[in-house]
Amino acid sequence: MATKLIYPEGSWVAIITPFDKDNQLDLGGMKEVVDFQVRNGTSALLIMGSTGEPMALSLEERKRIIKEMAPYCKGKISTFFGVTLGSTRFTIELAKYAEDNGADGIVIVIPPYIAPPQEAVFSYLKDVCSSVNISVGLYNNPARVIVNIEPSTIIRLFQEVPNLVADKEAMPNVGQIAAVYEGTGGKLPILCCDSPAYALVIPTLGLGGKGTANITGNVHPRGMAEMSKPWSSWKDVENSRRWYYELLPLMEAAYSCPNPVAIKAMVRLLGLPAGYCRAPLPDPPAHILKAMENLIARFELKKIYGIK
Repeated sequence: MATKLIYPEGSWVAIITPFDKDNQLDLGGMKEVVDFQVRNGTSALLIMGSTGEPMALSLEERKRIIKEMAPYCKGKISTFFGVTLGSTRFTIELAKYAEDNGADGIVIVIPPYIAPPQEAVFSYLKDVCSSVNISVGLYNNPARVIVNIEPSTIIRLFQEVPNLVADKEAMPNVGQIAAVYEGTGGKLPILCCDSPAYALVIPTLGLGGKGTANITGNVHPRGMAEMSKPWSSWKDVENSRRWYYELLPLMEAAYSCPNPVAIKAMVRLLGLPAGYCRAPLPDPPAHILKAMENLIARFELKKIYGIK
């Protein structure tokens, strides 16, 4: 096993993949986005999560991102790379590529569309985890991939593979979070998405979760870092609750269109490298863009972060 596994906590931000004016990869822009996160309190990054448009990237592009960004992020901020492809074999190959190129960790989801049964889900997850020695984060998002990873599957996986370091939950069931926490003895860090529709942040932290794996941190990393701190005192509870309600309009805006459509537009409006999503994903309609612009002004985000 690796000498040191990375266990994310606090604000784990799933960053966008910037594209240039020709809709090609902008790796210089991605480095600017990473540096913005490093300067502003983010604990860890996820590159090529669903926010990074992995399904719109070619395999060659995904490898280019890993090869250039893993060494760039090393020593600056803990960075995980989404490596899920359409089969166990191809996912393992990309996972090993990430490990060979210095990634701190990888994140895996169930391959979309195929809807495997639960035993096949377990086999897929275990095979990928066992193929590498670096940290592996699990991303449970049944709304996107059809199948829920049941608590019993997560608990069994935790018992059988030593490099599972996090469970990111994005589903409307607080009971699942409690079941995973209890079944792993609180030893598997649980983080949740920041979707206001699920409203998991406060319940997750209250149940012993370690933070959020969020997208709103793309535009307000300091605020999300404050809100996402694990609780160890009543002061932490009060701080998280205050920040949650303060940040709620931004989180609502970040999910006002299917991810990553809204958050990528918000990053662009903030003045950071972003570009536009690749087709078939559209840009938000004009009235939503205007509302986002007004919200960025209301929160004074350009002033807070020194962006011209």
